[in-house]
Amino acid sequence: MGQLPKIAFAASDTQTAQSALEVLSARYGNADLGQAEVIVALGGDGFMLQTLHATQHLDTPVYGMNRGTVGFLMNEYHADDLPFRLAAAEEEVINPLSMIAKTVDGTVHEALAINEVSLLRAGPQAAKLRIYVDDKLRMKELVCDGALVSTPAGSTAYNYSAHGPILPIGSDVLALTAMAAFRPRRWRGALLPKTAKVRFEVVDPAKRPVMADADSRSVNNVASVEIYSDPSIAHRILFDPGHGLEERLIQEQFV
Repeated sequence: MGQLPKIAFAASDTQTAQSALEVLSARYGNADLGQAEVIVALGGDGFMLQTLHATQHLDTPVYGMNRGTVGFLMNEYHADDLPFRLAAAEEEVINPLSMIAKTVDGTVHEALAINEVSLLRAGPQAAKLRIYVDDKLRMKELVCDGALVSTPAGSTAYNYSAHGPILPIGSDVLALTAMAAFRPRRWRGALLPKTAKVRFEVVDPAKRPVMADADSRSVNNVASVEIYSDPSIAHRILFDPGHGLEERLIQEQFV
């Protein structure tokens, strides 16, 4: 990547992000997505996920600058020396999860998730889930508020809030985490190889409705949900040296 790469800027709708977009576009130009050597996303983690999903058909790396709140996937915002930061940036490659959700009426919905695919109870009663891993029944009945499958990149998000493990980047592991498990009592989940295919079947979905969510893409009234890592899609994310995902994952465990 040269000293002055062709940069395509994208920004969330917030005033802070839009102001940054105006400043950076005036200073460095704003290339079309198809011509850009790098995409710079301005916003928070939610906008970063949105940008990665929207540009997954491109092989262009994405460098985020935090103009939002948490910013786990973002670098610090500085208007100066951006070309030099991009040239020095380190790349992480993330494969998303594929979700295939079948509703009670037989409709099939497909979506991708960079962080996690979660199942959540959608009524007053706890969900009842049956869990298969690689088509082998592993748990006949999990009574809970929900369950999720997380990538290493998403392990510090919803998964961590649900007391799931933080997974090192490159560990080739997925986390299966329960939320408020009632039976088996206090069951926290399992670590699975990245190649595993997880299938949840909803027991009695009419009485105990469940929704599924893949990075905020929701499907109601699901009867079954299949989840697996999709190696055919690779998201390229850039971080400043010493501030990549591996370092951030370690930091999260000491706060």
